[in-house]
Amino acid sequence: MRSSLEEADPAAAPTPAPAQAEAPASIATLQESYCKLCSEKSQNINPFILCVLQKVDEEIKKGPKEGITLSIAGNNRLIPVQKVTAEDFCILSKLLKDNPYINGLDVRYNLINDIGAHYAAKLLQKQLYLIYLNLMFNDIGPEGGELLAKALHKNTTLKYLRMTGNKIENKGGMVFAAMLQINSSLEKLDVGDCDLEESTVHLGHMLKENHCLVELHMCKHGIKNCGFHQLCNALYLNSSLRYLDVSCNKITRDGMVYLADVLKTNATLEVIDLSFNRIENAGANYLSESLTSHNRSLKALSVVSNNIEGEGLVALSQSMKTNPTLSHIYIWGNKFDEATCVAYSDLIQKDRLKPENTDVEPFVVDGHVYLAEVSNGLKKHYYWTPTYGDAYGHSSNSGFALVPIQPKEPAIQVQQ
Repeated sequence: MRSSLEEADPAAAPTPAPAQAEAPASIATLQESYCKLCSEKSQNINPFILCVLQKVDEEIKKGPKEGITLSIAGNNRLIPVQKVTAEDFCILSKLLKDNPYINGLDVRYNLINDIGAHYAAKLLQKQLYLIYLNLMFNDIGPEGGELLAKALHKNTTLKYLRMTGNKIENKGGMVFAAMLQINSSLEKLDVGDCDLEESTVHLGHMLKENHCLVELHMCKHGIKNCGFHQLCNALYLNSSLRYLDVSCNKITRDGMVYLADVLKTNATLEVIDLSFNRIENAGANYLSESLTSHNRSLKALSVVSNNIEGEGLVALSQSMKTNPTLSHIYIWGNKFDEATCVAYSDLIQKDRLKPENTDVEPFVVDGHVYLAEVSNGLKKHYYWTPTYGDAYGHSSNSGFALVPIQPKEPAIQVQQ
C-alpha cells in the first residue's frame, strides 16, 4: 500500500561504505541509470518504479545516505501503480547490484513470479548490502522458492526475508528448512500462508541446528497437535528464537500441554501468537500455570479466537498479577462472561495492563462491565497497512515492536 524509502537503524546494517563528501553519480541519478538499463534491454519503463526512484534521488541530493529501503509495493492506492513484473525486477536487480546505499527492497503484491525469483536469487548472491527483502504475494512457486533458498546458502548479509503468500508448497518449504541449517545470518523468516502442510518436522530439525533465527512465522501451515509437539521438542534445544507465530493452524488444548512445558524452562521466547487455533479453557489453563509459576521471559501472548470461555480467560488474567514480564495479551474473539470482563477491567484500571497492550477496552452499562474490541494486536497490519495514520504504531504491531524489524519502517512516503 505504500511506495517509500527509509533509513535503517545503522546498528543493524552491514558494515557501511565510507562516508562520501557528496553522493556518487550512480546513487544520485538512479532514474537515469534505470532508464539507461531499460533502453539497453529494450524494456519499457515502468512509470511507478520511475516515480519511486525520483523520490530516492531527491532524498539523496540532500546528502549522502546509507541504509535506504526501496519500497515499490504493488497495492498502493494513493498513486497510479503499474505492477512490477519479472522483467521489471530484472532491471531493478541490475540497478541495485552494486549500490551500497540501498540495503532494503520491498516489492510486495507484484507479479514477480518464478522468473523474477531467479533474478532475486542472483541479487542475493551479488548484492553484499541487502539486509531486508519483502517478496510477499508475488506468485512465486516451488521452483522460485528453491532458487531463493539455495541463494541463501552462501549469503551472509540478508537479515529479514518475507515470503508470505507465495505458494512454495512443501517442496519449497523443505529447501528453506535445509537452508536454515546452513545459513548463519538470517534472523527473521516469514513463510506464512505459503501452502505448506505440517512443515514442523523439517522446521523442527532446523530449529535444533540454527542459532541465529529470532523470528519465525508459520501461520496457515495446517499444524496439528502431533506436529506442534515436534516443534516444541525442538524449542528445548533452541536458544535464539524470540517470536513464534503459529496462528491460523489446527492446534488444540493438547498442544498446549507441550508448549506449557517448554515455557517452564525456555528463557528466550518473548512473543507467541496462537491466534485462530482452538486451545479452549484447558489449553489456557495449561499456559496460565506455566506463566504464573515458572516463565519470566514471555512478554506478549495472543490467544485471539481460540474458543476460550471465562474460566480460561480469567486464569490468564490471574497469571498477569504474579508475572511481572508478561505485558501484552490479546483475547478478542473468545467467549466473555462477566467475570472475564471484570478481571481485565481491573488489570487495566490498576495499570497492570496498559490499554495499548491489549485488544479490549472496558465499558459499563447499568452497573455491568463489558469489553469492547480495539484495534490493537501483535500484527494488525500483517497483510495490509492503512492509507492514513500511523501504519507502524506499536499498539497495532506490538510483536514487531518487541522484536524489532530491521531496517526500520519507512520515514518518507511517495504520495500524490
